[in-house]
Amino acid sequence: MIDLINLNKKFDNGFTALESINFTIEKGDLVCLLGPSGCGKSTILNLIAGLLTPTAGDIQFNGKSVVATAPKERNIGFVFQNYALYPHMTVLENVMFPLTVGKNKLDKSSAKAIAEEYMKLTNIEELSSKKPETLSGGQQQRVAITRALVQKPDILLLDEPLSNLDARLRLRIREEIRRLVKEVGITAIFVTHDQEEALSISDKIILMNEGVVQQYALPEELYLEPANLFVANFIGSPIINTMKVEVSNSRMNFGDFTVPLSVLLESRKKTEIQDGSYTFAIRPEDVKPELSGGLIDEMMVGESEIIGRDCILRFEKNGLVIKSIVSVEQAIKNELRQLSFNFNKAFLFDESGKRVY
Repeated sequence: MIDLINLNKKFDNGFTALESINFTIEKGDLVCLLGPSGCGKSTILNLIAGLLTPTAGDIQFNGKSVVATAPKERNIGFVFQNYALYPHMTVLENVMFPLTVGKNKLDKSSAKAIAEEYMKLTNIEELSSKKPETLSGGQQQRVAITRALVQKPDILLLDEPLSNLDARLRLRIREEIRRLVKEVGITAIFVTHDQEEALSISDKIILMNEGVVQQYALPEELYLEPANLFVANFIGSPIINTMKVEVSNSRMNFGDFTVPLSVLLESRKKTEIQDGSYTFAIRPEDVKPELSGGLIDEMMVGESEIIGRDCILRFEKNGLVIKSIVSVEQAIKNELRQLSFNFNKAFLFDESGKRVY
């Protein structure tokens, strides 16, 4: 189990990278640190590994602080973005290397046997005699992961390990990473800025922004129950529709139309909705184009984008843009439609971004 307790990191130049970070990762979980560039994901990884020292707070493994523990004593495997393979060594020698150095080093034959066992697990045994320069990006990544696993670490840290691979290969390697992590039974932390990657591979996701944890939850919970406006905007493709609304006299005023607050489910309200300014948000799949009877009267379909079996329709009117996802058979362009909202799945956020519905 990994605990980060009131963790802060401020660099010498005065930049505060992390502020009051608190979370627990259970043994055997694969957790993604997700967020935009510069949000503090890699800083957390480096603090856990011992490559950086926190300004304040504590890091605990199984209830024991490791802040004063040297990196090599933390029993961590680290997979870097650039693979960090030794170019003069063969694949087998790269995988064996961690077993042949340090106070717990093994004799060559024992190290070779263990290396070959893990190479079989990661399906790279046929690459044994090759040098890194002759390998594809995916092969190099599998070698780097094998080298990390061969040490039998308690924790595996992966820092954007798929960013240098093409889209199809990323899909295959991420499936392999999840399989390996679960097969070995290791606790893993995977850093990425790619929400699709995080949603597909994780047991849980820690979503960050500007050095602060925005939400720590199951992948589906981030999508279905975002804690704030940042989470709602960050998770989901295409991006969620947002509109400014004014609430007064128990009605939501969207500008061109108003609806009563009674359309909102009482059970989904986080607090009593007072008069004031809010951001209304609704996902494209919860916006339905209709020939008649819609809430929004006659918006023009400006563009349509085919994404496999689905189509994204872009509706425009008076500067307002609303996207809807329909089946590819329903694709239309340059036509007028009315729009209906599924208010049971909509969201409302106050001016600070806090979710109130």
